Amino acid sequence: MKDVILSEDIVPIGEFKSHAAHWLKKLRSTGQPVVITQNGKPAGVLVSPIDFDRSQEKERFLASISKGLVDADEGRTMTADQLKTRLAALSD
Repeated sequence: MKDVILSEDIVPIGEFKSHAAHWLKKLRSTGQPVVITQNGKPAGVLVSPIDFDRSQEKERFLASISKGLVDADEGRTMTADQLKTRLAALSD
C-alpha cells in the first residue's frame, strides 16, 4: 500500500459523498489510499481491493506465525519422522 499524501489524499465525508466517482477513479489510477474525515477527524480509509486483500493475507500470515510460536513454546511439535509417519497413516 502506498503512503498517504496529506495534501492530496484526505477528504471530508461530505466532499467524498458528492464526488465519490472522482475519488474512486483517483484511487484506481494512483493506488493512493484516501483518508475520509468526519468532523475533522479520520473516520475511514478507502483502499484498493488489491491492497485490502494483501493486508488481510498479511494479517492471517502473521497470526499463523504467532500461533505456531505458541505451539512451539508449549511443546506442541513433532519431528520430521513423526510427521512422515502420521502422513503415511493418513494416506493408507
